[in-house]
Amino acid sequence: MFLDAVSREVETPIEFTNGNGNGHQKSIFSPWKTWEPSQISHHGSMCCELAREWLFNTDMSSLNGGSLFTGPRWLRQRFEWGPGLYPIHWCAVLKKRALDCGVHAALAHEVFLRRGLKSFRAQLVQEFSGAAGSQWRSNWEKKEAITAWIDEDRIYHEGCAVLSANKQVKVWDPSAGWWIDARTTSGYGSVLALRLSTREQLDGIRWGSHELRPNEWITLS
Repeated sequence: MFLDAVSREVETPIEFTNGNGNGHQKSIFSPWKTWEPSQISHHGSMCCELAREWLFNTDMSSLNGGSLFTGPRWLRQRFEWGPGLYPIHWCAVLKKRALDCGVHAALAHEVFLRRGLKSFRAQLVQEFSGAAGSQWRSNWEKKEAITAWIDEDRIYHEGCAVLSANKQVKVWDPSAGWWIDARTTSGYGSVLALRLSTREQLDGIRWGSHELRPNEWITLS
């Protein structure tokens, strides 16, 4: 994982026309097409290394000999989901009561890697409601946190994808503390689009019935 904070820019929504040249629709993921996964910065000193060791030791203790594919729900129990500001360093994470989905995902990703699993950062677009989006926008604005992840009834979200058997991945939502059902592609909380972020060359990777291509947004609905 990169240790430097990534600045995000929202691209101008892209419009597409159908085969007849009629009708204009922006893609589901166009507001976030160029975004990269959130990162945790490192001071390059023991303060951040000690925080990382705390993370790994706490996870091993919580796992207590269980399956390596057990979702690290303890992270959500330790850190609520809420507004966050960037850059954020490893040593500062432990002082937080609430973390946003990007930091939740970065922590869970590191945990899965430390367990010896093949993990990738996952970027998602989910459907909620305009009312939920308005409430979240208000809460984030109070903390002067970025709100560009909200677009009316859709949101940008981050998680982790863990490779299991037969080139299948499981997608973990660390802010909710559960594995996301690949069949849920419509309705409140459904996943509309997904992107795996990785430097590896991957072929034939699937999430449920969905074929995924590394570093490409895939529309699921």
